[in-house]
Amino acid sequence: MTLQTPPSPARRDLRGIRRRGRRRPVVIAAGIAFGLVAAAGVTGTAAASHRPEATIAQPAAPEIVLASQIDATDAEPTDPAAQAQAVADQSLAAAAAVTADIAAAGLDIGIADTTVDTAALEDAAERLELADALPAVLVPSITDDVAEEAAVLDARVAELRGGLDGALERKAAEEAAAAAAAEEEARRAAAAAPAAGRSSAGAGGDALPTAAVPSGGPTGDNSPAGAQATAYAMLAGYGWGDDQFGCLVALWNRESGWNYQAHNRSSGAHGIPQALPGSKMASAGPDWETNAATQIAWGFGYIAGRYGSPCAAWSHSESVGWY
Repeated sequence: MTLQTPPSPARRDLRGIRRRGRRRPVVIAAGIAFGLVAAAGVTGTAAASHRPEATIAQPAAPEIVLASQIDATDAEPTDPAAQAQAVADQSLAAAAAVTADIAAAGLDIGIADTTVDTAALEDAAERLELADALPAVLVPSITDDVAEEAAVLDARVAELRGGLDGALERKAAEEAAAAAAAEEEARRAAAAAPAAGRSSAGAGGDALPTAAVPSGGPTGDNSPAGAQATAYAMLAGYGWGDDQFGCLVALWNRESGWNYQAHNRSSGAHGIPQALPGSKMASAGPDWETNAATQIAWGFGYIAGRYGSPCAAWSHSESVGWY
């Protein structure tokens, strides 16, 4: 009997490789066949899905809005940080305005401390400017700080504005009352002057001022003496007698010393009658700056219209220091 020698491991491995090589074409062919079947199935399904009755509706195109169709009033900032910044800017502007108005008025508004502290709101607004670089979770707390500080500042501004408005109203009322009192006093003085013979202020009163009557008519001389001579010659044209001349001389001696170039730097009053402003005298002539006679003509018209006579104007000046 012949014994068969078992195949060595190397030979077994070689045979296994050969068997697998023979089976591989079969596997590949089967895979290709399966792929073709699957593709056919997908193609059939796709074809079925494209039936006319199964067409899927396409979404409508978005509506186009032109920039010219947008209302500009709706363009307010919607970003919370931008809104807070606008609030801060408005409050700071109101604070600056009331401070400037109080300084310009120069009145006692009934509030001892008229300063406005804007430091807290300015600090919050500066932090708000860095909002883009901060985590989003921190922005609400900063906008809340701005709103709170703006509310505090607005309340302070409202307090100061109310005090200023009240002071302005009081000033206007006082000026109106003073003007009415002056008018009444002038009216009484003008009415009393004829009864007293225009020679004295009344029994036991102070005598009205007198002055030497200039000789000759208007001289055209702008010196104080020449201006007084011109004024005396013009008295009769206003229905005033010689007794009014002394009051006139005293009145304009006090106002300007009869200097046609006299100018009050603090008030702006100008000329012999101290017109305020001096340009008012242009109604009497274009040469009001260089002609004493033009200034006198304007001054006579002012006295006649406001007081009735030079002595009434002098009486008012004696009482309150101006006419």
